[in-house]
Amino acid sequence: MPEPVLVKDEPPAPVLIVTGLSGAGKSTALKGLEDLGYEAVDNLPVSLLGALLAVPGGHRLAIGIDARTRAFSPEQVLQAIDEHATPVRAIRILYLDCAGNELVRRFSETRRRHPLALDRPAGDGIALERELLAELRRTADVVIDTTDLSSNDLRRAISTRFGTAGHKSLTLTLMSFGYARGVPRDADLVFDMRFLKNPHWVPELRPLTGLDPAVTAHVQSDPAYMPAFDAIMGLLTLLLPGYAREGRAYLTVAFGCTGGRHRSVAVAEAAAAGLHAAGWANAVVHRDAAHGGPAPEEEGLGELDRTAGEGQQKDIG
Repeated sequence: MPEPVLVKDEPPAPVLIVTGLSGAGKSTALKGLEDLGYEAVDNLPVSLLGALLAVPGGHRLAIGIDARTRAFSPEQVLQAIDEHATPVRAIRILYLDCAGNELVRRFSETRRRHPLALDRPAGDGIALERELLAELRRTADVVIDTTDLSSNDLRRAISTRFGTAGHKSLTLTLMSFGYARGVPRDADLVFDMRFLKNPHWVPELRPLTGLDPAVTAHVQSDPAYMPAFDAIMGLLTLLLPGYAREGRAYLTVAFGCTGGRHRSVAVAEAAAAGLHAAGWANAVVHRDAAHGGPAPEEEGLGELDRTAGEGQQKDIG
């Protein structure tokens, strides 16, 4: 096994202090940053901020701090940043703002109490918090006003500002399966490969799977294969950026044939390679390829029906 490649002297990734008004979307922003590869810590006590910033590391870090934290002090936050920021480890402040009337509406709809106005109207707590956080807002590197933003809009804004070049936040899984054992429950897009000629009817290919080059060559020799495959790939490359843009975290694309051993496996592997070449990292799962015999639903089918001259048969491969 080859030795792992170690990257030495790599500059530590930047740190984001995520703060702002309660109800402005800090939790949504932190989840969006997690999708971008940040390690997120929410509601960190200010007294622990310095210790966390002092820990060396190359991972990007997002720290949520706001007026909910015990003994909250903007001065302590700014002091900790000044003490631990270095030329190679930038510490930036992301401040989430929002209009007061919109915050009142959000607290009213969710029936949550403002953390600074547990026994008073939400508007009083909003005004107090805005004054308390004024210095952090003035020194913030990025201010996002979420008054007119939905949760998806905010996640897109976070991805635009803090996503690295070429990063795809979408976790993409390509799956092969057999219809005889049911369509995967977690499949978002399903493509039926049963129109392709079946390697099951070639004796030397029957015990193999779509991972074997001979099976792949047989599947791809079908005249319908390439036009269909190109169309599927064109559709996926059109749709995937939209799913990522809309903040979708996970997407499963499933390819099915009857038994899940030959055609669906070969197509899933080819699609995975094509998408990877296009910059979409993905994982491949072959749900039913390990099954060596017919699915339970296929047992007892009896003799295969064949029509001479037309090669029609009961399809179990």
